[in-house]
Amino acid sequence: MNHVTKRLATLGLMAAMAAGGASAQSNLTAETSSPGNSPHVSILHLAQVASAAGIADLQVQEGQTLTNSALNVAEGRTDIAAMPLILGFLMSKGRGPYSKQGEAGAELAANLRALYPYNAGAYGLIALESEGIDSWDELKGKNVWNGPPRGAALVNARQAIFLAAGLKDGEDYTGHQANWGQLPTLLVDGSMDAFVFPLTFPSARAVTMQAAGSVVMVSTPKEVFEGEAYQKIFKAPGNVPIIVKWDDMGYEDGKGIRLISEDGTFRGMGTAFADVVHADMSFDTAKALTAAYIASIDELKAKTAYMKNVGVGMLDPDASGFCGLNTLKYHPGAVAAWEEAGVTVPDCAK
Repeated sequence: MNHVTKRLATLGLMAAMAAGGASAQSNLTAETSSPGNSPHVSILHLAQVASAAGIADLQVQEGQTLTNSALNVAEGRTDIAAMPLILGFLMSKGRGPYSKQGEAGAELAANLRALYPYNAGAYGLIALESEGIDSWDELKGKNVWNGPPRGAALVNARQAIFLAAGLKDGEDYTGHQANWGQLPTLLVDGSMDAFVFPLTFPSARAVTMQAAGSVVMVSTPKEVFEGEAYQKIFKAPGNVPIIVKWDDMGYEDGKGIRLISEDGTFRGMGTAFADVVHADMSFDTAKALTAAYIASIDELKAKTAYMKNVGVGMLDPDASGFCGLNTLKYHPGAVAAWEEAGVTVPDCAK
């Protein structure tokens, strides 16, 4: 359980139940993304364990735009939301999707607190074998789906392509954008030559694409990944390095999904996430929610195969994306829960 013993996990769940006993009938609101990725699974899992432990009932809204969800938490309209860490940084600076907030963004971002970290997978190139695309260079002149119309995912996908092959959207390839909900159809309808988006391992999106034929995944070349330019992106808020060996990716040889890599290892830029709450959430509630989550990490990983590869509960700054330019801190109640479970919380994230 990643530095958390079963004994401590059991104690954590007992603590969660005890702490939540006084507010067992309370209701909390939560927002998350569309099904098929780690932010969705994480929030729904929290809702399940929080209810089972008698902490609170979570009323979850799925399929939300997380840019708006983070703002809703910061403004006190929603209790809990999945959030890519880059949003907290952009909010604090009043930039990007939060340009309307301007200088007020810093005050809003200061209202956000994390319960626990994870990531949403690593950016990779994926295509049908029939397209004959075996490298990032071969995206030149192609139609490439690279994310929703706005937000961090599109920026990161464009960046991943440029760093891997020096290709620019609109100049070297034609980028196409659509909402995440439209992606399952695009994966199988033949309208795109290739896709660049975050992949979990195993990936439900890759499995969906298999309905149209065998699939190839292309890792970021090792030389590029380890180069100075690519390593710099991991110093930017919200980016984390993800390295997964083929044997751990959840696929079988000869079963319709093939990895292209120099050494049988997938490498890519990952998007750091956390489930966040308002700073005004009570210490006891934040602690109880986090303790229940910690106690059930093994259950979470067993429930959804790819959750074992998304850094659940890994608080190290390099793996979680916390500290550095990232402004997000853990809620004091969450800090207490992690420390009681025997996990060190970095001082820079408290």
